[in-house]
Amino acid sequence: MQTSAKGTYNGMLHCAGGILKNEGPLAFYKGTLTPLLGIGVCVSIQFGALEYAKRVFAAQNLANGRGGEGGKMLGAGQLVIAGVGAGLANGFVSGPVEHIRIRLQTQSNTNPLYKGPFDAIKKIASEHGIAGLFKGQCVTFLREATGYGAYFLVYEKLIQREITQKGIRRDQISPMNAVLYGATAGYALWAVIYPIDMIKSRMQTDGFTPSTGQKYASARDCVRKVWRTEGISAFTRGLGPTLIRSPFANGATFLGFEMASRLLYS
Repeated sequence: MQTSAKGTYNGMLHCAGGILKNEGPLAFYKGTLTPLLGIGVCVSIQFGALEYAKRVFAAQNLANGRGGEGGKMLGAGQLVIAGVGAGLANGFVSGPVEHIRIRLQTQSNTNPLYKGPFDAIKKIASEHGIAGLFKGQCVTFLREATGYGAYFLVYEKLIQREITQKGIRRDQISPMNAVLYGATAGYALWAVIYPIDMIKSRMQTDGFTPSTGQKYASARDCVRKVWRTEGISAFTRGLGPTLIRSPFANGATFLGFEMASRLLYS
């Protein structure tokens, strides 16, 4: 829905019905292998960078006599900086992973250019170099930094609020609350980044050169052309499916993180 021309689909169900009718049920899983291989690396980098930054800030707080026990009650600014750092670190992997995924998802089903993720990586790298794999990387970094700054700020502040109100330790928070806080953080993430994500999708499905159908010279050029030709509604096209998916994906992510942390720290 993000990358199709204006008027192609009149909504989520119309899009799903068209894909099912024209390409069959397996089309909903096109490009799945790439994120399956990359998601573990991406999430590990995110949380690794985040927790490292949190420890650095906690040490600073402790030295300055603030932040409660162990200096772990970080301020909003510290959490945003930690989240931005986590997003930028993650962007080095998520950029090419999502580029390959979106190429596979949007290619023709009857005459596919790529046989799979490894074939796509090989062909893009051989024809356009390593830089070709990182197409749309600047806007990816913008999306990751902006989104994860908001994402981790909301989640950690909700965690802090429960710890303070109930006088409990972090490992005593209910797993269900971790899911709910993660779902809320996911909504905050998408509220901030969705228009940026749409531009990223357009950039990563665009041609590599004018001879291969390149429409956008840069992310800024993409914003201008989409605004002029499709209007402001284009920047939120496909938001519905994203909001349906978000609470499940992000709730599960933070539940996994909290449970893994408890296991490791025990």
